[in-house]
Amino acid sequence: MVEVVRQVMPVYLLMLLGALLRRIGLTRREHDDGILHLVFHVLYPCFIIDKILGSDSVREVSSVAWGIGTGFSLTVVGFGIAWLVASLLRYERGNGKRTFALSTGVQNFGYTAIPVVEQIWVGTGAIAMLFVHNLGVEVAIWSVGVMLISGERKVPWRRLVNGPMVAVILGLGLVATGWEGMRIPPGAEVAEPGVLRTVLRWLGAGAFPVAIFITGSVVMDLIGTERPTWRATLGGIVVRLALLPALILAAARFLPAPEALDQVLIVQAAMPAAVTPILLAKLYGGRPAVAVEIVVSTTVASMITMPLVLALGRAWLGY
Repeated sequence: MVEVVRQVMPVYLLMLLGALLRRIGLTRREHDDGILHLVFHVLYPCFIIDKILGSDSVREVSSVAWGIGTGFSLTVVGFGIAWLVASLLRYERGNGKRTFALSTGVQNFGYTAIPVVEQIWVGTGAIAMLFVHNLGVEVAIWSVGVMLISGERKVPWRRLVNGPMVAVILGLGLVATGWEGMRIPPGAEVAEPGVLRTVLRWLGAGAFPVAIFITGSVVMDLIGTERPTWRATLGGIVVRLALLPALILAAARFLPAPEALDQVLIVQAAMPAAVTPILLAKLYGGRPAVAVEIVVSTTVASMITMPLVLALGRAWLGY
């Protein structure tokens, strides 16, 4: 347990630093959009491509199919469980039911999950598998998730064409063709990164420290913006940090999935709610206040629950 806490602590310390500097006014809201655009469209895609290249965990078509299929399926099942709980909590359509289901049904699969995977599963190929898994999650969000929050059957497929999604597909294509961006210097026996791979690595290195820092600032902005309700706060914590972790860990234990995917799912089980549903609630007529409350409450509560879930998951699956 102590080792798990040590591994995840840098993520939360960086997030708390972002919140503290926003609180004292050293960082400003008007800078957030520019920084996040840089991270999302440049730094993050470079990081994805660099980590996918050379990873054995995504060389086989079956492994890629497992990653995408599991990411999609578990997300959709998560929406369904959250919808049932919303009914038990007496949420109604037009009064936050759809937003509750969407917000609690999908975990943070990006800026918080990726550094935790890197810290815990060093050199295992789990980080490359996470990006493949996330491809399935993205498809679930922008198809089933959008239909859930909007009540419509139209899917905005164009939103799937973004930097990270293109980076995953490009990275898998490069792996399939055998391009690694490495070179063997004259007289040397060990390959080293070529010029292009070095640039990708340098750019990618800045993606998650910056993203986590800004996430902390954004969470600080959200705290206190809405009056909390017990249904969203406690309901969100129970669903996102108890019921769905049990589902995800069970899938990791009993599905005949690749080892790298099992490692990804252990981390995914420990994650708080994702921030994306706040945007979707604003775009498609949901209740952004409900999404904000769920994101803030599960993020704060995960500081306690994340090490516990990670330790339990590793013990149960034998890692």
